[in-house]
Amino acid sequence: MRYALLAYSNIEAREQTTEAEQRRINAGTAEVLARPNVTGWLRLQDVDSATTVRHDRSRTLLTDGPFVDSKDFLGGFIIVEAENLDGALAVAGELQELEGTVAFEVRPVREEPLTGA
Repeated sequence: MRYALLAYSNIEAREQTTEAEQRRINAGTAEVLARPNVTGWLRLQDVDSATTVRHDRSRTLLTDGPFVDSKDFLGGFIIVEAENLDGALAVAGELQELEGTVAFEVRPVREEPLTGA
């Protein structure tokens, strides 16, 4: 089964990370990402590059920035193959230990095709 590990970061904590800490985090993360059961990784641009699309009273509204005003933001996600939730949680736990300021939300990926009209 595939699981998505959604990585949420905190803006203030990110700004306080030193270059040496970031190199250590990047090296450890690269080791995890190189595993055969880690099948995808997408990093997102900074939150100030976001545009939010909303629908209100038959109008489409575009807003610069993320949907909510928060210090936490979705920074990207990693796809892992695991036999069960415990396997996916183990990978998320390893990544979280590398960078304690990131929280990982682990969710199963829906594999069934989209149906309906």
